[in-house]
Amino acid sequence: MKIAGVQMDVSLGQVRENLDKMIERLRETRSEGAEITIFPECALTGYCFDSLAEARQYAEQIPGPSVQAMIEACAELGGMAIFGMLEPTGDENVFNAAVMVNGEGILGTYRKVHLPFLGVDQWSTFGDRPFDVVDTGDIKVGLNICYDSAFPESSRELTLCGADLIALPTNWPPGAEHVAAHAINTRAMENGIYYAAVNRVGHERGYDFIGGSRICGVAGETLAVADHRDETILYAEIDPAAARKKRVERIPGKHSIDRLADRRPEFYGKLVEPHNLPKPGRES
Repeated sequence: MKIAGVQMDVSLGQVRENLDKMIERLRETRSEGAEITIFPECALTGYCFDSLAEARQYAEQIPGPSVQAMIEACAELGGMAIFGMLEPTGDENVFNAAVMVNGEGILGTYRKVHLPFLGVDQWSTFGDRPFDVVDTGDIKVGLNICYDSAFPESSRELTLCGADLIALPTNWPPGAEHVAAHAINTRAMENGIYYAAVNRVGHERGYDFIGGSRICGVAGETLAVADHRDETILYAEIDPAAARKKRVERIPGKHSIDRLADRRPEFYGKLVEPHNLPKPGRES
């Protein structure tokens, strides 16, 4: 299966312009045979909103008009698309969300669980749904967004749910260079999965975005990387069966590892204990 990651610039608040650009990129990735095309975090809306009120102007229900337009594009072109957007809540707030669609409709959605004090995430509501995977029949896809990649628990939970591939729409700013260069490979290696992190580029309200999108294989190897800040499209061939073979025989009968079977969860209790540390800029 070929997948694609679209490293692109995004125009703040220009939903129709961003949507049209995404559909054109989808047309290109489909012409290259990509079955799944991944776009950045908040690709539909932009990220650096100055207030909740401003951000809510561009939030759309899922399903809504933009999601429907992507469904129709997939119906015309084939394949599946994953992209970031803002989703309104029932109490006048917003979720930083990702949605996965094909030509028949919505396959899955995700609301960002881990929120940094940056951009729209200053105003967003914490994701309120468990981690889960989208089973297309050919591949199982886990959705995360940007800062989630800094928490290995997110990837491990999706792996335990059966993910073959984690798709990470992201908006990495300066300061995230080492995440781009190292964390994605590590998340892939430690879980034996494919991992595709797709960042944006460009400038928005005083912030630059660093690109650095990459797709990693089940051993943590880099399959494709855009180690620059230009618009581009990454492609990689992946094999879901490889992600399902967790036991690695390095020397038959003498050296094997299985990073799921070899876990010792009875010693990991601290990981799930609640904490009362305040979050900067938010209520504790």
